[in-house]
Amino acid sequence: MILVKTAKEVEAMKPACQISAEALRLGGEAVKPGVTTAQIDKIIYDYIVSQGARPNFKGLGGFPGSACISVNDVVIHGIPSHGIVLHEGDIVSIATGAAVHGWNGDNAATFACGEVSETAQRLMDVTKEALMRGIAAAQTGNRVGDISAAVQQYVEDAGFSVVRTYVGHGVGRELHEDPDVPNFGTAGRGPRLVNGMVLAIEPMVNEKSHVVKTMSDGWTTKTVDGGLAAHFEHTIAITPNGPVILTQPRRV
Repeated sequence: MILVKTAKEVEAMKPACQISAEALRLGGEAVKPGVTTAQIDKIIYDYIVSQGARPNFKGLGGFPGSACISVNDVVIHGIPSHGIVLHEGDIVSIATGAAVHGWNGDNAATFACGEVSETAQRLMDVTKEALMRGIAAAQTGNRVGDISAAVQQYVEDAGFSVVRTYVGHGVGRELHEDPDVPNFGTAGRGPRLVNGMVLAIEPMVNEKSHVVKTMSDGWTTKTVDGGLAAHFEHTIAITPNGPVILTQPRRV
């Protein structure tokens, strides 16, 4: 069931979303050669807790980290580790969220570790723009499929592929709520967008095939062919004045 929020409830979600966004920004600033993904995870955990919030990824389904930190061909759900050291040229996807006052925020971005290849940079640029095109399609009266089609068309026109196994979702009292928001689909299909819906739109884009595989730890999900992957995500609200991005850092 899709849980539509009142204007007051959308406003109440903003602290969780702002804390999520600032945690992501701080995590991204820490992406440098020689840093471990566990160190980045601690930065994110410390910030979220310092704000009186709870890292909502930690313990979810047994996930051990406060953030999913996924390097190069890891698409999503990378487990932070002292054994994963970043190197020049890596691309690092960080997904994290915070819960406070009973509400959740969720966001993600891919960061360059030093100088990256032209392909890696283009993959990140295309994925970020695909997110923005998906958000632009999230207009009152449109359907979820309009978001999906906008993302898919832009990504595939650029020569990349959208992951089909994992999708965006509603956000609210729970981190994952209805509806699913796929990054592929047909315009004009799916649930109608109404004011008060809060959605996490999150293109996961692969350099090569869209097919992914989950590793033996049950979490780490990689491209099946070793190609690079990028991931960008915002939590947004559907409003009469168009989509509003809730996951903006407080200082912005």
